[in-house]
Amino acid sequence: MCLVREEGEGEGGEGVMGLSLSPPTNFAMVEEGIYRSGFPRSLNFPFLRSLQLRSIVYLCTEPYPEENLSFLRSQNIRLFQFGIEGKTEPFVPIPQETIMEALKVLIDVRNHPVLIHCKRGKHRTGSLVGCLRKLQSWCLSSVFEEYQHFAGTKSRITDMRFIETFDVTQLRQCLYSIIYRYQGYSSNKRRLMDGEESVQKTRIASS
Repeated sequence: MCLVREEGEGEGGEGVMGLSLSPPTNFAMVEEGIYRSGFPRSLNFPFLRSLQLRSIVYLCTEPYPEENLSFLRSQNIRLFQFGIEGKTEPFVPIPQETIMEALKVLIDVRNHPVLIHCKRGKHRTGSLVGCLRKLQSWCLSSVFEEYQHFAGTKSRITDMRFIETFDVTQLRQCLYSIIYRYQGYSSNKRRLMDGEESVQKTRIASS
């Protein structure tokens, strides 16, 4: 289930002049307009402000802290919450439908720039990014290498097995129906699926 919170426009936040910019733990760019990290703290807010985010994809089941919600309101950032359990004992499998819905938000350029985060930016975030990489037709070895880079010694075989078996076919079909709606966006904003589009054009040309 996804909880979407539409934050109203606030009175504006303070500027970042003179403030040190400290990114959240495990922060990185996934693609142009898509970022990942662990849970942002108040000291990270100036850095997040510099990203000019439109959306946050939050992958934990716990309610979003009021301090963070206040920051989102001040920056007119939309919150999408997809609650995924992070416990290993007892093990709770990642719901495929939840990842599918999160991916739909992630590939919609109207939500960019977007930040994905869970608690530490390792397992739930890594699983979602791994499924995005499958959508982008990355080879599995590269997908797993990226997952392990962020998870480190805490890598979970269950997460990698989930990524391996995740079926992106339905999402690709859905994407073909929406990707050309964004005529107002530059071509580099649609490059997430450039490779897949090329394959599709080749098939059409050869049929």
